Amino acid sequence: MAGFKTNGNDIGLLLLRVALGGILLFHGISKLSTGVEWVKGPLGQLGLPGVLAYGLYVAEIIAPILIILGFLTRPAGLVIAFDMLMAVFLVQRQQIFTIKPMGGGWAIELEALIFLVAVALFFTGAGKYRVTKAKWIWD
Repeated sequence: MAGFKTNGNDIGLLLLRVALGGILLFHGISKLSTGVEWVKGPLGQLGLPGVLAYGLYVAEIIAPILIILGFLTRPAGLVIAFDMLMAVFLVQRQQIFTIKPMGGGWAIELEALIFLVAVALFFTGAGKYRVTKAKWIWD
């Protein structure tokens, strides 16, 4: 069991990375097929340029791939966390204090969970199981 204690945290971090990256990657693939034009409206209502909508591709395709690989995990985690903050702020801010009518649960629970796991990975880093061999502060 001594080996399990040593590797347990690293296996846990790997599972968190694959879960976070995999789930968010599905959102990114959806954006590839449907586009991000719909985001330009909410951005414009806040006086922000529509070109920022293309950041979704970075946050929901590139960052999840980096998270899964364990490369640049910390900055990728911050990008994903910012993406979730913007998703709630732009699209779901009216639901922050809402419980879902069917089955209960927080209306923004998925976004909150993705945000918190991304922040946790920012603080922990990738762990032992990653594509890079060298220990680098940003992994």
